[in-house]
Amino acid sequence: MGVRPCCGDHSGMMMAPRRLTLLLIIGFVLESQLVVCREVTLPTGPLYRVAGFPLSLPCTVSGYEGPRTQDFEWFLYKEGAGALQIGIVSTRDQGFPYTPFQGRVRSGEVRVERDSGDQARLVIQRLRPDDQGRYECYTPSTDSRYQGNYSASVVVKVIQDTLLITHSRILSGQPVMEGTELQLTCATSVQSAQHTHVSVTFGVRGSTDSGSLGHNLREIISLDRELRVTPGRGGSYEKRYKDGEIALEKRSGDGGRDLYVMKMSVLAPEDSGSYFCEAAQWILDPSGQWERIAQRTMELGNLSVQPLADSLSVSVVPVGEVSLQPGSPLSLTCQVLGAGWWNRSALLVQWMRRGPSGGVEVEVARMGPDGVVSWGDDTSRGGGGSMEKEADGRFSLRRFSAHPADAGVYRCAVSVYAGRPSPEPSSPATLTQRSEGVTVSLRSKDVSVSAVVDLPRRPLLKRGSTVTLLCNISVMTTGPAQVDVQWLQRKEDPDGKEETPLEDTKGSVLATLTYDGMSRIYSNGSDLSVDRISAGTYRLRIFSAHEGDQGYYQCQAEVWTQDPHGGWYSTGAKTESSMVRVYLYARVADLLLIPLVVGVSSALFVGVVIIATVTCCFMKRLARQRSQIRK
Repeated sequence: MGVRPCCGDHSGMMMAPRRLTLLLIIGFVLESQLVVCREVTLPTGPLYRVAGFPLSLPCTVSGYEGPRTQDFEWFLYKEGAGALQIGIVSTRDQGFPYTPFQGRVRSGEVRVERDSGDQARLVIQRLRPDDQGRYECYTPSTDSRYQGNYSASVVVKVIQDTLLITHSRILSGQPVMEGTELQLTCATSVQSAQHTHVSVTFGVRGSTDSGSLGHNLREIISLDRELRVTPGRGGSYEKRYKDGEIALEKRSGDGGRDLYVMKMSVLAPEDSGSYFCEAAQWILDPSGQWERIAQRTMELGNLSVQPLADSLSVSVVPVGEVSLQPGSPLSLTCQVLGAGWWNRSALLVQWMRRGPSGGVEVEVARMGPDGVVSWGDDTSRGGGGSMEKEADGRFSLRRFSAHPADAGVYRCAVSVYAGRPSPEPSSPATLTQRSEGVTVSLRSKDVSVSAVVDLPRRPLLKRGSTVTLLCNISVMTTGPAQVDVQWLQRKEDPDGKEETPLEDTKGSVLATLTYDGMSRIYSNGSDLSVDRISAGTYRLRIFSAHEGDQGYYQCQAEVWTQDPHGGWYSTGAKTESSMVRVYLYARVADLLLIPLVVGVSSALFVGVVIIATVTCCFMKRLARQRSQIRK
């Protein structure tokens, strides 16, 4: 095996090449042996540490013989005391400490902590100015022969504690509304001849376990020694930092101080707790590793965040029931209380309506966070009205002329974006609350209506002719009235087995004629027209009717009347006629064409058969004659 010199013996490096070669030959001849070299290491110095704060010196031994658990002894050589050796602490002798350290060792302020069997560290919990000096770590020998180094030393400089931290505001502990902005400031300063850096952390001690470090301690945001801003890892702080809701800024203050300002733009209930600001002083050791040498914490007071749900109130005025005559104005007001500062929280306000007989609740109108009003459906949009913000927390809905279609139960729904005056369209609301319903009823006129459909010239309807259907409508009411008419068709069963339509089967709309004379034709492949030929008679015509126009037809009527202002509105009175069947017969020309086609086809067939028979017989006879001539 090869031979290497001991770690502590460097004389061999100066040998002449001839002598080194001779020793190598002797080593191989006598025995093949690896020389074990003990080495003790400490961090490279000098190390600067702050009085009043901990000192930790790791000591490692390697290249030793004997048990894996080695003993360690620590000595201090003070400046100006020459070679005077002061025993600090030992892992094998409880009586080892000298007088200056006996009491501190007994109290645990000075101790040895093992990291492993061959690595231990000297810990001084509170460093004193007179602890400055050269520290030696010695490892008693367990080797078969004495070789290598058995101790190492490092110089420790104890510098004055100059880290200061102050604040400009203490939280009062009074409850604040969810969504409120919080701004906390702390100032730090360090006076040191050495080049050091400072890091600052804002945190809170709360009652939630979310993201807790230790006893419910949560780091909110930090500015590290290299001026990098880092959000707390627990809870929602990382997301809120990305969303711009949490920020930390460093500013220059008076008297050489640095100001650190933390802003939380949107407080949430989980932000309740006791807040603090922590400053730490860092130094770069000769080994290239940053070490925290001082730290101070400043308590900033308690904060209680009241949930928005505990304070938000949404109501509608008037309360209970509103009864109106058709054509009268309708005015409703939504009142919002307890949403916090109006200039800090956006609101989405919606007016909802459910019909008098129940059913699905529909949106009538909404006002977005940007103040833009939009109407929910065609009925609301065309009804004539407005939605306005009258004041902070007051939103009105007005219908200039209420009609029966406006009847129902109205509610106001308010979504609050706490602390966000201009939320993104996809941002979720902090809270949505709905008011109690107010019932709006309209005393409508007594209206009765009936409809009968008639099919003239029935049943003599032929394909290609014009089919005319009449809908006779009778309306009984006071005041002017008009009718919306719809024509519907349900196609006949292709098998032709169904003679009467099913009552619950609805057809497809072919055409409409509104109360104001506007017609609309829905394409079904046929040429159609609708008109009104007398006061109560409405006509549907199908030109050049074909087989696809066969089926069951029906008309439906809806009565409209005028309000006192001259506006037309639907009374809600509707009726539908019974169904009438349309069947199209074939034309005479079509009936004569069939025998003609059949006759011609038959004659052609008989002619072909006769010609084929004659040709066959002639060919056979000619063949017999030729055979007789050859004989």
